[in-house]
Amino acid sequence: MDRRPCVQTITEELIDAVVAQARQSARRRKNYNFHTGDQDNPHRFLNALLHGSYVRPHRHLTPPKAESFLVLRGHAAAFVFDDHGVVVSGHILGQGAYPGRRPSHVTDGSVARGIDLAPGLWHCVAALTPVAVCYEVKPGPWDPATDKEFPPWAPDEGSAEAVRYLATLLG
Repeated sequence: MDRRPCVQTITEELIDAVVAQARQSARRRKNYNFHTGDQDNPHRFLNALLHGSYVRPHRHLTPPKAESFLVLRGHAAAFVFDDHGVVVSGHILGQGAYPGRRPSHVTDGSVARGIDLAPGLWHCVAALTPVAVCYEVKPGPWDPATDKEFPPWAPDEGSAEAVRYLATLLG
């Protein structure tokens, strides 16, 4: 088990190191966990996302888990879907005005620092800028068999359809 110190700071150097690891990842993203193991509660981590990284829409329903995202660097979009895959809300997350073209599926005209999602909502996040780094919190423990439920309407990660789907979300 990884034993992290009792006090951890989120520094620019840490963020830079996690972003560098994301650049080496085929998934174009990387987590850095502050929690010490799968059984911890809550789970707290940095998630460095590079533009073009596809986080497949999912929900945390069984067991029900809320999830929160705060953007520490760059800008990201958070999307919430209905049971049929229709975007019911889209939000730009980051600090200050978003410098790019607003995705058509963004329904909230403001820029928020973060978002808190209730358990059971279909959702995903995507980097809008070359790099977006989120601080995420969600309840533990983590069990890969039950952590996420994926909908039939969202393409699998790594597929050609996923590239097109992400482009549509951000278009």
